[in-house]
Amino acid sequence: MTVSARNPESVGFIIDGNRRWARAHGLPPLEGHRRGYEKVKEVARWCKKREIRCMTVYAFSTENWKRQLDEVNYLMDLNRLVLSRDVPELLREGVRVRIIGGRTDPLPQDLAALMESAEAQTSHASELLLQIAINYGGRADLVQAIQGIIRAGIPADQVDEAVITRHLWTAGTPDPDLIIRTSGEQRLSGFLTWESVYSELYFSKTFWPDFSEAELETILHEYAHRERRIGK
Repeated sequence: MTVSARNPESVGFIIDGNRRWARAHGLPPLEGHRRGYEKVKEVARWCKKREIRCMTVYAFSTENWKRQLDEVNYLMDLNRLVLSRDVPELLREGVRVRIIGGRTDPLPQDLAALMESAEAQTSHASELLLQIAINYGGRADLVQAIQGIIRAGIPADQVDEAVITRHLWTAGTPDPDLIIRTSGEQRLSGFLTWESVYSELYFSKTFWPDFSEAELETILHEYAHRERRIGK
């Protein structure tokens, strides 16, 4: 059996179950999102401690714009807060921030400016790459990649997987070795559609705010004993 490395290089997290967690604790649903964002920082520290080099978090999808306006506005405000307040802390921890997703309408332009600022301020950090998917969808990424290829004038017979990969929002970063989704749902919901073709998948029943370091360790232990043939 071909056994994977002890820990993956890149892990993706679909951080699901924030609202259900809040309801289960008798709290307003929006409080679940706040607790969920705090959990992202915790999990980033756990990943860094295990020398995982890249952590990608699905924070807000292109489909999430369909939610109630007050929830969407709250999530945008949370992103503003994180990208302004937490950058000095991330720098101290050696975390580089990268935002993946569309940066035009309907994304607020002040938030897009904060994204660029956070990326610039943390660009030299090297202990962990924290990719935050905001206004992201796997199909939307493929559409914009194809548009970019056409605009670049690349002939059809020169378009291969490498060319497409270079035009994705995730260009230059490793594909996820492992994707973890919390809350019991068993689907990827457009997360890293191109990049996830050989990812190991783990579906946890835990709501994201309750996700623990012990559970992460359990998942990584299982990952280390899975057979990864990658088509071989």
